[in-house]
Amino acid sequence: MTGPKTGPSPWWNAEYHADRRPLLLARGRIRSAIRAWFEGQGFVEVETACLQVSPGNETHLHAFKTEVIGTDLSRRDLYLHTSPEFAMKKLLAAGEEKIFTFAPVFRNRERGALHAPEFTMLEWYRASAPHVTARYETLFEECAAILRTAAEAAQRQTWSYKTRVCDVCVTPERLSVDDAFLKFSDIDLAATYDDHTTNRDALAAGARQARIKFGDKDSWADIFSRILTEKIEPKLGSDRPAILDHYPSHLSALARQVAASPKHAERFELYVCGIELANGFGELTDTVRQRAQLEAEMVLKQRLYGERYPIDEDFLSALAHLPASSGCAIGFDRLVMLAAGAERVDQVIWTPFPETGK
Repeated sequence: MTGPKTGPSPWWNAEYHADRRPLLLARGRIRSAIRAWFEGQGFVEVETACLQVSPGNETHLHAFKTEVIGTDLSRRDLYLHTSPEFAMKKLLAAGEEKIFTFAPVFRNRERGALHAPEFTMLEWYRASAPHVTARYETLFEECAAILRTAAEAAQRQTWSYKTRVCDVCVTPERLSVDDAFLKFSDIDLAATYDDHTTNRDALAAGARQARIKFGDKDSWADIFSRILTEKIEPKLGSDRPAILDHYPSHLSALARQVAASPKHAERFELYVCGIELANGFGELTDTVRQRAQLEAEMVLKQRLYGERYPIDEDFLSALAHLPASSGCAIGFDRLVMLAAGAERVDQVIWTPFPETGK
């Protein structure tokens, strides 16, 4: 709704809210149905604190920083977490085996139809399953079950976004990152990296041939991301959900390597209608390797953005006690947006972050 003088109406405008209310009620049904599904599978719902020593250590995720003041007026920096991952892994180290949460999370520099500075993450972990590979692949089945559960709660089996349409009750297609690059961009990604090094020039040559624009200072990972965004993601999750599996281990700081192929990581992403919904891992439990990878992420962040976040030493201490485990995170607002037939995540958030100037 738009007024002649005030511009777009705020979310609390009664008429605007009335238009959104069916979508918000669908959100509640979907959340209740998913919660019931997890509880039926023996998962325990947990709540994680938003304020953390470290918000997470991914190069391209940006946090909100704040300050805690003690009763003695001492001060120290804290952050709003970008994911509940570190806290949930600490709970696994404490002895929990199957946990899930609907966590409020916060990411700076993110705003758009598919992004909000504050949003809800559906995240779950399982530990102590009998076999590592089966445990990791169980996440695929759980993602498919969550899609079906959301579709039933929303009473919409066929989801769409822009020109893409997807039947989310069909078994997801699974393809590797290497195969997807070859299929959709004709780039032999596998030939440009191994478990130790990447060949930036080789990937750059493939990107030029595919008419992908990139900068002279872009790294192998930067070029990878540009190809993925322009050539791969738009093709994923049309007709049926898609699981993009076996990411390069260089791009998977929190995931363990595939035993039979160390250049690949036990990492996947779930796509519906060209939209990334989930990111899942077979969890890395090697403390030395994890520290090295988190430090490398922060070195790159410092170079690119002029800032870095602390390493959560408590998390690394807990990691030494972490059993073999796997975990997955779904952007709950995106899931609801697609299930309810909305066009923007703001439409399915009860009190969305206001636009600039409102």
